[in-house]
Order: sequence, then structure tokens, then C-alpha cells
Amino acid sequence: MQTVAHWGYPGIVALMFLESSFFPFPSEVVIAPAGYLAAKGDMSLWLVVLCGVGGSLLGAVFNYWLAIQFGRPFFEKYGRYLFMSKKALDKADTFFAKHGHISTFVGRLLPGIRQYISLPAGLAHMNFSLFCIFTAVGAGIWVVVLAIAGYVFGQNQDLLMANVHRISIGLVLFCVFLVAGYVWRKKRKKLRHFRARSHGG
Repeated sequence: MQTVAHWGYPGIVALMFLESSFFPFPSEVVIAPAGYLAAKGDMSLWLVVLCGVGGSLLGAVFNYWLAIQFGRPFFEKYGRYLFMSKKALDKADTFFAKHGHISTFVGRLLPGIRQYISLPAGLAHMNFSLFCIFTAVGAGIWVVVLAIAGYVFGQNQDLLMANVHRISIGLVLFCVFLVAGYVWRKKRKKLRHFRARSHGG
């Protein structure tokens, strides 16, 4: 909390940049204390959220850029040693071309995945505008959750972490239902298309 208070809003951007890239830095120790400082009147809750989302997006774009610059050439050259063929890379490209938006959004909500979902998106050259939009929305939900939790429970660390844990489980369940609904919708659309073609034939 002292670090966040001392570094201010630029510090939130910098630390969330680290959290969103491949550095194992937890967002809970940045946004939650900032939320508590907002409750005390030392910071603005809206600026905390804005800086948190901005830092997350910058870190994700950094990973995306790294994957584009070095990822594909590296895997094409050394992929056989990692049991990753060019055919597998092409399949990943096709997958992200079709499902990159939902994968990026869901990935930003899942612990342990949110830091790395930008890498396959970059490898697949996912549409950059869509990547930024769904990254910002997914990161925004998580940042808002942490900021509000810090704002409400910031004085009690045990209560804060217990509620963040419960909300994390809730977000995982939300992602499961969201993906299930997305798959069902895709299959239903494909079935309707198949039936239309059959009747047309």
C-alpha cells in the first residue's frame, strides 16, 4: 500500500504492465490497495480502474508484439524439438482467427492464464483491434472487481482475500458457462446452415 501510495497512478500503470506481461506479479497487491486508498480519499477509484486497465492492456500488447516478432520464427525453427509442428501452428492460427475474441476475453478472467493469453493471440496474428478490445474488457472486469474489493474490504486483509477468492471462483464458473454457451451457439448456427443447404439442395 505504501508503494502504491508513493508511486501513484503511474506506478499502477507500471505494475499492472508487469502483471499483464510474463512477469509473475499479482494484480491483487496493486489494485486492491489502490482501491482502499480511494476509499480513504487519497486516490480516485475511477482513475485507479483506468490506470489498471491501461497498464494491463500495455502489458498484453507487449506480449502480443513479442509473439509476433519472435514467436512464429522460433517455433518454426525449433518446434520439432517441442513436439510442435508447422501444421499445429497453422491450426492455432485458424482457431484464433475464428475464436480469438472469446479466447482472449475468457483468458483475461482466468488466474494463471491472463498473463499468457496474449502470446497465442500474437502467434496467430489475431486482429489487433479485436485483441485490444477484448483484452481491455476482460482486464477491466478483473480490475473493477479488485478495486471495489479493496474499496469495501481494504481494512481487513483476510476478509479482502476471502472475497477476492470467492469472486475468482465465480468468474471461473462464469467463463465455463460463457464458453459452453458460445460452443452451443456455434453448433446451432452450423446445424441451421447445414439444414438450409440440405433443403436448398
